[in-house]
Amino acid sequence: MNFKIAINLIMLLAIMNCSAIKSPTPEPELPNFDEQWDYDDPVLTEMKFLDILASVEFKQAPGYHLQLRTQIARTLGLQQKFDEAHALLDQVESQLTDETPIAKIRYLLERGRVLNSSGKKEASTAFFLEAWELGQEAKADFYAVDAAHMLGIVEYSENQLAWNEKAISMAENSFDPRARKWLGSLYNNVGWTYHDAGDYQTALAIFEKAFRFRVLHKQVREIQIAEWCIARTHRSLGNIDLALESQYKLEQEIRDSGGDEDGYVSEEIAECLLLQGKPDEAAPHFMKAWTLLSQDIWLQKNEADRLARLKELGSIKP
Repeated sequence: MNFKIAINLIMLLAIMNCSAIKSPTPEPELPNFDEQWDYDDPVLTEMKFLDILASVEFKQAPGYHLQLRTQIARTLGLQQKFDEAHALLDQVESQLTDETPIAKIRYLLERGRVLNSSGKKEASTAFFLEAWELGQEAKADFYAVDAAHMLGIVEYSENQLAWNEKAISMAENSFDPRARKWLGSLYNNVGWTYHDAGDYQTALAIFEKAFRFRVLHKQVREIQIAEWCIARTHRSLGNIDLALESQYKLEQEIRDSGGDEDGYVSEEIAECLLLQGKPDEAAPHFMKAWTLLSQDIWLQKNEADRLARLKELGSIKP
């Protein structure tokens, strides 16, 4: 047989064989459940997550399934349903394997968060520490930063700043854009660390840095929170007129944007008016603050005296 003809036959057979091989069926694209989070409405978020969970079989994507269940546990924790959250996390823990490293990190984070939210701060620390270590090992910067950020909340006060600085350093140097998005929250946390220590000038500078970060990323609600923190710090610095003006402006911004009324803004307006010697003028703002904030189950449980004071000062008759 002619050599050239033989080569052509071989190539033809190869082409025929390749065409006979079926292309693998692509795996279905799974919903990005993290984008469904609404931290202000954990009940609605839980419902969304349960709908997604029902649409994905465990054997289809075990890591995805386990991660989603950790977030359902988080919604339960935010609703103060701590026993239910722990029960769900127990189920997740029993199904974790070496093939689901991110699910394990997220399990540790949510176990720690539920413990912290239920008043067991010291017990939560070990879970966040392990999440921090595993996040670094897995090069999962987003979750490692989350762990460090939580350690900056639950650790003893003398260690909080160091953990926040670790988190900021990792976020600022990460190639993961999701990790860098932590910076706004981290600047906010550091600002409150300095504020709680009485270093109001440093706190103000950091809150202003957080504000610039939020503006850069066009995060409307977070911009409003940053503005509130700046105004609150001006009150601590004794700049009462500026603080009050800023809170009135923020109240109008929220109204113009169609957002829900903010009890914390009303509370600050009332506190500033009280410091100006205007208790009668402050009273309706205290009452509005109590009406809004008394609906918060966390405040009901942890800030009962604060809520009682708001109600008392709001009941003053002119």
